[in-house]
This record gives sequence, C-alpha cells and structure tokens, in this order.
Amino acid sequence: MTPRSAGSPGGSGPAGRLPVVVVAGRSNVGKSTLVNRIVGRRAAIVEEHPGVTRDRLELEASWVGRSFVVIDTGGVVTRGDSLDLLVSDQAETAIDQADVVLFVTDATTGVTVEDGVVAETLRRKGRAVIVVANKVDSAAQEPTAWELASLGLGDPEPVSALHGRGVGDLLDRVVTQFPAPAGAPTGGAVPEAGVPGGGGNDTGVVASVTIVGRPNVGKSTLFNRLVGAPRAVVHELPGTTRDAIDTVVETAEGRIRFVDTAGLRRKSRIGEGPEYFSLVRSLAAIDRSDVAILVLDAGDGVTHQDQRLAERIDAAGSPIVVALNKWDLVPTAARPGVTADVAERLAYLAYAPVLRLSALTGRGVHRLVPALRAAIDAYHRRIPTGVLNEALRAIQAAQAPPRSRILYAVQGAINPPTVTLFVSRRLPPGYLRYVERSLRARFDLGPTPLKLRVRLRGS
Repeated sequence: MTPRSAGSPGGSGPAGRLPVVVVAGRSNVGKSTLVNRIVGRRAAIVEEHPGVTRDRLELEASWVGRSFVVIDTGGVVTRGDSLDLLVSDQAETAIDQADVVLFVTDATTGVTVEDGVVAETLRRKGRAVIVVANKVDSAAQEPTAWELASLGLGDPEPVSALHGRGVGDLLDRVVTQFPAPAGAPTGGAVPEAGVPGGGGNDTGVVASVTIVGRPNVGKSTLFNRLVGAPRAVVHELPGTTRDAIDTVVETAEGRIRFVDTAGLRRKSRIGEGPEYFSLVRSLAAIDRSDVAILVLDAGDGVTHQDQRLAERIDAAGSPIVVALNKWDLVPTAARPGVTADVAERLAYLAYAPVLRLSALTGRGVHRLVPALRAAIDAYHRRIPTGVLNEALRAIQAAQAPPRSRILYAVQGAINPPTVTLFVSRRLPPGYLRYVERSLRARFDLGPTPLKLRVRLRGS
C-alpha cells in the first residue's frame, strides 16, 4: 500500500503534485486559527490553551486560482515530555516536505526563546519561510510586528488570523513562492484533504474508511500501518488523537481514504473544548464513511463502551469490519474465550467479519484491505427485481411465513442495500431475521447491513 505523499521536499516535486504550505511555530500562537482562515472553515480544533493540535492535519485550499495543501502542526519544541517530543517530530516531518513554511509568531509578546528555537530549526531545514506576525488586529499595532525581523528570516507579515486582517496579502506572498504549475495531475502524489471522512478531490477514490474505537486501543498505530507512514502521533496516553486525519492510499483494491479519529468515550466523561470537538469530528467521519473499522483491544475483550460504539456505527448504516487488535498479546489458551466473547457481545453485528491482528507488528493487517473491498462491494450491491423475487419464492418454499405471504419485493436503495417487502399480513420478527439471513447468503451480502422494510398490501 502506498500513501499519496506531497512529493519531494523543497523542490518542484513530481509533475502534478500540489504545493505544500506548512503552518509551524511554538504552541498557542494561533496556528490552527490561521489554518481555518486559509481554508475558509473550522477544520482545525482551536482552543485558548496550548497543546491542542498534535497530529499533522492536511487540508486543501486555493488562492487566486492556485490550489495547495496546507498542513497544520503542533508546537515545535526541544524539550518536554515524550508526547511533546512526538508532536514536535510530526511538525518537523511536515516541514521536511514543505514548499513554504508559515512561521507563526505572536506579535503581542514579541520574540521569545521558543521562537528562537523554531527559527533555528527552520534555518537548518533550508525551506522558504515567511514569518507571520499574528494578532495584529489594527494598523496601530503593526509597528510591534517589526521586532520579529530580528529572527533573521525576512520581513514579517502582520496579520490577524482571528479577524482575517492581512491574510489576503499573506497568501499573495505565499503563492509567489510556489513552483511553476506543472499541468494536470498525472497520478500519485497529493495529500487528500477536505472535510474528514469525505470531501476534497475524490477522483478515483474507491471508498472512505474510518477507523474508530475507544481511546488507546491502537487506532493510530493501525492507521500508520495502513498508510505506511507515521502520520498520526502514537503515545500510551489515551486521547492523543484529536482531529480526524486522513490519507489516501494506493492499494491492490484501488485508492482508499483512511481516516483516523479520536477515541470515543462515554458522554459523561467528555469535557468541553477540544474533547467535545474531537467527538463531533469523529461522529461526522463515521456518518460520511463508506465502511468503518471498529478497533477492539483483544486483551480487554468487548466492553460496554465498545458495544455502544458499535451500535452507533450500525445506526449510521455503514458496513463494519471488526479489528481485534493486540491479538499477539493474548495467551493461546485464552483466545477461544475472547473469540466467543466477541461473538456473544456483538451478536447484532454477526454479519461483520472479525480479523485478529497486531497493528504494532503488522501481523494479520494484510487481510484488512480485502475485507474492506468485500464490504464496500456489498454496500453498493443492487439486486435485480426479478432475481430478488425469484429468491424470495425459494425462501418461502423452504419455510413458509406464518399466516402471511410475501407477495413481491423491490430494492429501493443501496448504501446499504434496502429491500421493501410487500406482504399480505405482518411478518413476525423471527421470520424477518430468517429472510435477512437467507438473502445475505444468496447474494453474498455478508459484510454490509441489510435493511428490510415491510409494507402491507394496499397500504
């Protein structure tokens, strides 16, 4: 599997790739606010306290007819705890692939020691840099921006990301730094962007696959394994992922967008601010996805929260592939019990395949993409009316419904397949389950939900 990258760092890159603009700087200077202003919507989570952005969030934007990818990053640091350093590594990785770096500073505080550290990092990287003096809300404040020229990276560009002041002039300057347009894309190499779980340029994308689960079950590790690069910060601290981040991957089954989401917890444990917006983005990604990978911790088994989350995905109508992660850590003697527990507690998802794997080592991960392909195909399956009614006649011949009869049926919708049964009298739930199982088996609909609607004759 090959992720669509931004191309060679620093140069013009492969023909057709989009220029890459990286927004970098120390924590809490308004980087995410500026990103939201550039893309024209609230795509990045913004809070007043530092440390909200952790992963690299890649989004598509355009200015004066030039499209480009803008990457939001966490703060660049040289010291801190292990999570801070991982976030900083993500930022430096983004800088390595940048055509232009927007070095965001806070004009109201002037040059800080942390700004000096970021400036030294950028000089070492050798990328084109524009110093952005943020929080310049009026012309009277513009003289304060010139102190930032002492960073030695050129004249600062005064802006107010919150109010939009000066951002147009900044973008005019940005596009002059881009490599010359190389014509239409010829395949390969731009990071996908847009609304997480959908949007952006979807040309050729087979499906959007959202990775969901409780905190700390290995979602980001699996995401990184699938895309073949450390796109998401992986840390033992639960709740590390906050934004829903996505990457399009070239697979043997076609191009698939994988979306990593924040871990979903019980509502009673979700606070305000970043955690709430993470929940909103995760749920939106689920609703937009073609198929969801529900990641479980094999060592924990199926928890009540896993069950609630599975119900939420099922209600969205998305196919589900269950990934029983950390399988290598389960003792051999305990494995039959874990398998039985999953089958019992997720009995309402009996159609969903359960794959035992280890995202950390890669064992079993190769089976995911074929399972996703099968789920996607079944999700879009349309059964011809004549074939459907012939199957229902055979199903009723094998086991007749009590005091009723299915007169005929039509498939009214796909995504997921939805069949309307026209009956002489109401069918009991048990018989409807029999019909569903029979149709699923006859038309190989195993990995997708199948909705049955019943209408009385003449109603």
